[in-house]
Amino acid sequence: MKPFEAIVREHGAVVLRVCRAVLGPDDADDAWSDTFLAALRAYPSLDPDANVQAWLVTIAKRKAIDVHRSAARRPVPVPDLPEPARAEAPPGEHDGLWAALQTLPQRQREALAYHHLAGMPFAQVAVLLESTETAIRRAASDGMKKLRTLDAEDLR
Repeated sequence: MKPFEAIVREHGAVVLRVCRAVLGPDDADDAWSDTFLAALRAYPSLDPDANVQAWLVTIAKRKAIDVHRSAARRPVPVPDLPEPARAEAPPGEHDGLWAALQTLPQRQREALAYHHLAGMPFAQVAVLLESTETAIRRAASDGMKKLRTLDAEDLR
């Protein structure tokens, strides 16, 4: 088996892109870290023939669900308080793209992220999302179609 740090180097960028697409830029880094911490614990028992990237994306999906659940339990801020200043986006971060992805239903956003960003085949995405391959293909197609209708200026 490869050393775990080689796994992080090899698949870290893909997992981060998936986390950003599913959760947005604000929560993606925490989900990425949680993904690799969980993966580090489980890595010694991973089957040597396993698809490591699919395994990591599956862990990232579960961590994204955890982030959504914890967000639902957070208290709602009082409207009279000023909003905290937003940190400057890192270079290369596309807020417009995230805004465009946010307009998609969750299923379409996840289908696009797992298939196009993580490079997973539709069959694996269907298993991950507990759906059929046909439904996932349709969700990705519908999501891509909607993204293509957006003005290119909105994606910057």
